[in-house]
Amino acid sequence: MNYLENLKSSLVSIFSHKFRSFLTLLGILIGVVSVITMFSSVSGLQAFVNKQFKNLGYNNSIIISGGGSEYSGKRRRHFSMKRKQHPITYNDFIALQKSVEHLNSYGIIQTWQRLHSGNLKQWIRLTCTTNDYFTAKTYPIGQGRYFNNFEMKSAAKVCIIGKSFVRKYFKNPDVLGKFVTLGKNSYKIIGILKDDVLASNNGFNFNSWERRNDLKAVYIPLKTGFKYIRNNASIDFIYIQSKDNESFRPMLIKVKQFFLMSHNMAHDTSISDVGSEMVKITNQLNDVMKKWNITLLSIASISLLVGGIGLFSTLLISISERMSEIGIRKTVGSTDLEIFFYFVNESIVLALIAAFIGILFSQCLLSIASMVAKFEFAISIKGILLGLGFSFFIGLVSGIYPAYKAAKINPIEAIYYYE
Repeated sequence: MNYLENLKSSLVSIFSHKFRSFLTLLGILIGVVSVITMFSSVSGLQAFVNKQFKNLGYNNSIIISGGGSEYSGKRRRHFSMKRKQHPITYNDFIALQKSVEHLNSYGIIQTWQRLHSGNLKQWIRLTCTTNDYFTAKTYPIGQGRYFNNFEMKSAAKVCIIGKSFVRKYFKNPDVLGKFVTLGKNSYKIIGILKDDVLASNNGFNFNSWERRNDLKAVYIPLKTGFKYIRNNASIDFIYIQSKDNESFRPMLIKVKQFFLMSHNMAHDTSISDVGSEMVKITNQLNDVMKKWNITLLSIASISLLVGGIGLFSTLLISISERMSEIGIRKTVGSTDLEIFFYFVNESIVLALIAAFIGILFSQCLLSIASMVAKFEFAISIKGILLGLGFSFFIGLVSGIYPAYKAAKINPIEAIYYYE
């Protein structure tokens, strides 16, 4: 059996009956478009939500603060030796950065300071931190720059402000190099943060209240705040993020060991496992998305099933139209098996042609949806494979009985069918 010749014959037969072939593949085409579009849409939305959570800066992260809430009350009484409480210091932060492998880490000192600008006196949130704060929380610079190493190590009086702060308190947006006076200190403006890049995705922004307030704040280097705001006393908390999911748990253990050793085994720090909470939330969202995927795919599969019934009916009806062809093929030596595979092959080819056209059409629909929703719905490779797999299966199943019936036709009866 020459499979290449069989394929060519199937294509000739398909294109010689263009309108019938079009109506036959239309049902499968609609089914493939439904399957791929729905699968890709849910997958794209799932990827977008995961990316949004990642950009918020809380995945695979822990937050260390003073207070020892994990060992308070009655539980603390079991320790017979009283140990001196130690606040979290700038030196703790620097030592932790060197001791623990991480992706991002920053310390935070937060306070409210009075802004002095002409006759205006307004309370402004002052945040003392490092450049990793902006990286972890996805706050890119719009104008100017971040803090450099010299400014962070020398406790320089420089600041970065948000775009919202500029719009609210400055008439002229060209403020780089100017000074902001907060409380008793003045800080030179070296950078301006962009408007929230996460809020630009058609309103799909999480934690928007906090992020809006972040862009109204003033940021200075952590050591500057430690020296001038807290008078070398303490910092509020330390944030540290692991490189990936696998290294998160080892990092958490090392951080706990570090503070026990550096604070003379005193349980005077509280470690919030934010990363695990974020994993729970994202897992719950992913589970919901998977259930939606199964539901939508089940609905879309009905279209493919209907298309398969249409293909089965068309092939069955076409046997009576092609009696002479079947008779001639058998007369010149084609076996029942070759006739069987000829019709099955034609059914599969028809279904796959519909699948490929459906893939192109799905790409167009997803491109339009991406432009309307303002975030990308990329066509899913899994969706394509699913569409092709469904089409091949339906083409195979739909063609078996008509092919069997055609193979069993008597060649003499087939030749003289119309007489």
